[in-house]
Amino acid sequence: MSQRTISFLVGLGIVIFVLVIVGSQATYIVQPGNRGVQVTLGKVDVDFKPEGFGLKTPFLSRIVPVTVRQRTVALSTECYSSDLQQVNVQLKVLFRIPEDSVVKIYQEYSGDPFESLVAPRVAEALKEVAALRSAERIVQAREEVKTETLVGTRTKISSLINIVDITIVDIALSRELEAAIEAKMVQEQEAAKAQFIQKKSEIEANTAIIIAKGEAEAIRIRGEALKNNPDLIKLQIVEKWDGHTPIVVGGGTGGGANILLPIGDLIRAQP
Repeated sequence: MSQRTISFLVGLGIVIFVLVIVGSQATYIVQPGNRGVQVTLGKVDVDFKPEGFGLKTPFLSRIVPVTVRQRTVALSTECYSSDLQQVNVQLKVLFRIPEDSVVKIYQEYSGDPFESLVAPRVAEALKEVAALRSAERIVQAREEVKTETLVGTRTKISSLINIVDITIVDIALSRELEAAIEAKMVQEQEAAKAQFIQKKSEIEANTAIIIAKGEAEAIRIRGEALKNNPDLIKLQIVEKWDGHTPIVVGGGTGGGANILLPIGDLIRAQP
């Protein structure tokens, strides 16, 4: 192989190598779930790059991927209640970056947008909500606290980032406060039980009074009926008659007990 041929092959290899390098620098691929931000000599392009393959200026431009997938990030923050009790709250924040905000977020917020934008706004909104409630109320109304924190966070961030949801994982109070709340709940349960027993006793007493009044009224009505209608006694005797004709055996005019005997029994008793 001649020197000229060797030089040609070496030159061809260098050209191919340069073309490969230039080609790799002139193309890019944006992975699924991401959008690309093009930066050329320190200047950010106003339009984002969609998923897939594309071309760019070699060596001068670079593509920075920004995820637009929904993310779930844990957050722990401290806040103070209206009664000046420290409350530790563990949250999970579900959020995603809209396509229209990809370039602006890259320009204005360095690093992870959750750390630089989302987390401070969530913590601020939660502290505002907690400051309006006692520590006991924060524990009891956690769904209410969560909803108001979500609304407050969305208001502070606006449409720059879509806050999908916020979930409260745990609310921790001091041991002394937890013991005080537990003791208060026990007292409330005992008071409710005593109130129930008292109410039950009152109902039973009122029922007994109503029954007694009813019986007294019934006796009074019967007495008046017998007084106004003496034949009612005869009617009751007839209604209760068992079919045997009674006979009266008296003690004479001088007084004494009268005995009512059935006639049939008296006849059988004669010799």
